[in-house]
Amino acid sequence: MKGRRKTEKLGAAAAAVGLILGVCGCASLQTTNTVQQPVAGQVVESHKAPAPASVTSASINVLYIPPPNNIDLCGEPVPLQRQDVYERFDKEFTLVVYNHAQVYLWLKRMERYFPIIEERLHYYNLPDDLKYVAIVESDLLPDACSPKGAAGPWQFMPGTGAAYGLERRGSVDKRYDFAHSTESAFLLLNDLYKKYHSWSLAIAAYNCGDKRILDESRIQGSRDYYDLKLPQETERYVFRILAVKAVLSNPNQYGYDLPKGWGYQEFRLDRVTVSLSRPVPIQTRANAAGTTYREIKRLNPIFRSDDIPAGNHEINLPMGTGKVFELSFRAGHDVSVGTVSPENSTAQGQDLPAPAAPAVAPASASRIAVAIPPAKADAPKAKQKVREKIYLDKKGDSLSAIAQRYQVSTQGLKAANKLKSNDLKAGQKLRIP
Repeated sequence: MKGRRKTEKLGAAAAAVGLILGVCGCASLQTTNTVQQPVAGQVVESHKAPAPASVTSASINVLYIPPPNNIDLCGEPVPLQRQDVYERFDKEFTLVVYNHAQVYLWLKRMERYFPIIEERLHYYNLPDDLKYVAIVESDLLPDACSPKGAAGPWQFMPGTGAAYGLERRGSVDKRYDFAHSTESAFLLLNDLYKKYHSWSLAIAAYNCGDKRILDESRIQGSRDYYDLKLPQETERYVFRILAVKAVLSNPNQYGYDLPKGWGYQEFRLDRVTVSLSRPVPIQTRANAAGTTYREIKRLNPIFRSDDIPAGNHEINLPMGTGKVFELSFRAGHDVSVGTVSPENSTAQGQDLPAPAAPAVAPASASRIAVAIPPAKADAPKAKQKVREKIYLDKKGDSLSAIAQRYQVSTQGLKAANKLKSNDLKAGQKLRIP
């Protein structure tokens, strides 16, 4: 996505380690691998290496790992028989496959986060390959941010995030919520695919923007990603995803073997819902619950300040601390508890917040309504707005425009109407939450 955190992975460092480990006595350099090159309509010269120079002090054996002979993206074949396409893929594959440390970190994080991603892919009936987009975007780091303003595991820019339900309100930034941003990313990718009918173009548009792809397609007279001249980052973007897919979908083939139990486990959480009339310092509530400021921030990256701001929030807590956290609100001298209506007592090992759509409350989440006295006792209470159903009378109405008109989130509007995409029909009835 435009503004995405750049994480260039240099395989040279890993290759250097292999060079050091390969030193073993005096002999001559040997090459053992023969790789079949792509067949194109044009004649492609052989890539045979020249005869090695003599080595008098040591023999260095560097294992060459060839890229796969064929690969697809979301079921769409990649034309590796074209020499330029092959070389672009080969470059990214080489940088990935020799980047040993990074590949192992990906494999570890996949065990924590891929179940969340794959569940949403299955829900929307989207291609499994889209999960690798998150790796290229953020290395599966929920707290990732770029100098250009992209944020979260799917690197949403502020405007695009807001259009897909990831609002920034004060010190709360929903782009950092792994489950909700995953939901929004798939809605956006699905919308782009419906426009281009090509996953390579849809994914490229996710990176550099829909308008840029439309403009370049018009100027260059092509709707084929592999033919378009695009910004350098976007030209590499799809091939990075392909390279990551090639290695991570079959790591053993490339020498990666993560022992069972060494991956990062899914978070085991208690989750409480609080309603605050003014901010509460994270540090004081963390201490009262027997945990730490750092842990609360790690489990709730959407909170970008030192406080839990006023409003309604679902808060993730280390498993076993939810009830203590609740009691800390009850016991606080500056806090009065309005209502307590636990659904199933304390939470039992929820992983991450439930996706925004469909909106389903966790079966074991404890809901706590906490009313903190406002700073000014005479401040009037805000009246709750009553919404009515509306009808779309004409074509061209967009979900984001309607959400903005009624000052609600796009994601909330979709959840209230059980919509799977942003597409609307003329005359469609919507409920405004």
